Amino acid sequence: MKRKKIAVLGFMANCPIAGVIWQHIHYIVGLQRLGHEVYYVEDTSRIPYDPVRQTPTEDYSYATYILAKLAREFGFESRWAFSPRYKNPEETAGLSRSFLNDLYRDADAMLNICGSHELNDDLLRSEQIIYVESDPAVEQIKVDQGNAPTLEFLARHCARFTFGENVGRAEFPVPLHGLEWLPTRQPVVTDFWRGNGNPPPAGALFTSIANLATGGKKDIAWRGETYIWSKLPEFERYRNVPRVCGESFELATSFKDQTLGDAFVRDGWRLVSPDEISVDHRQYVDYIHGSKGEFTVAKDQYVRLNTGWFSDRSACYLAAGRPVITQQTGFTRLYGGEAGLLAFSSLDEVTDAVRMINADYPTHCEAASDVAREFFEAEKVLGALLERANLW
Repeated sequence: MKRKKIAVLGFMANCPIAGVIWQHIHYIVGLQRLGHEVYYVEDTSRIPYDPVRQTPTEDYSYATYILAKLAREFGFESRWAFSPRYKNPEETAGLSRSFLNDLYRDADAMLNICGSHELNDDLLRSEQIIYVESDPAVEQIKVDQGNAPTLEFLARHCARFTFGENVGRAEFPVPLHGLEWLPTRQPVVTDFWRGNGNPPPAGALFTSIANLATGGKKDIAWRGETYIWSKLPEFERYRNVPRVCGESFELATSFKDQTLGDAFVRDGWRLVSPDEISVDHRQYVDYIHGSKGEFTVAKDQYVRLNTGWFSDRSACYLAAGRPVITQQTGFTRLYGGEAGLLAFSSLDEVTDAVRMINADYPTHCEAASDVAREFFEAEKVLGALLERANLW
């Protein structure tokens, strides 16, 4: 594939927490390694979040500080821009507005990660905008319900990709009404996670990093059922996993309801603050390397609608050589379900998975790395995405 000019439209300065940062860095570096000229852009009306102050703020100094720092670290120093459209669309940091508008006109592809960018007139200079959906089900349901703004937004993209790799198949019950969705998954630059190859420290636990403070704004009703966005109800269903498995588990999260947090502790969970892990993207890597593996759940929307979704965070655990036990969404049709990556739909299946990993931990660690390299390696995932977008 010839060298192309590609813009990644994202939100890692708008929401500069470690998981979001790594999600975007994998796109940027993966595309760089394919030999492309890659630009990173945030050009939206969203007010950025400052994780140090723990509040949204119109002062975007932290957003530009983190972008400049990441650009130096990952090799896109002169190829980034932040525009606070909530203040003034002509105002930018990094690349100028005139350069951005030329980029939009000339880029061979623009990846709208998670649909983070509303398609303003400047962006619409491009006819090569690709939608990359990380959270399947909601948009497809809105299309089925005839939601006009959603239909207009999606139609303005030249191609639509989704982490819901069952979307459009019989396993996924929501009709698509002729709108094409192409399967993709989170790219991971696996050597960023390999570390020194050492096993985790003695006494390491199965861990997970989760935001359980999300409200119900993204819950959606469809055909008489409500599908939940938050992971909290699923974690509550499996709250007694540590007690049943006979070992402690750890959760890096914050509970709004302290009574509920206390109930998790009584059932064998160790709770740690997610703040430092979330603010520093390198501490996030260290936390995963210090884990025995990941135990996590999926959102109700992904599970009950058989989306085939898989977590970008779980893919990072795999790349770090840490086994993953995660809730079944239908992804095992394509990968996993064996050593290194085990899926569950019941408490018994969780206990079986823990027993299997504990019985032959080195084999599961090696298998986890193999799964990451085979199915999530950034150059493979992004090369396939660009090829299927059929832009050149």
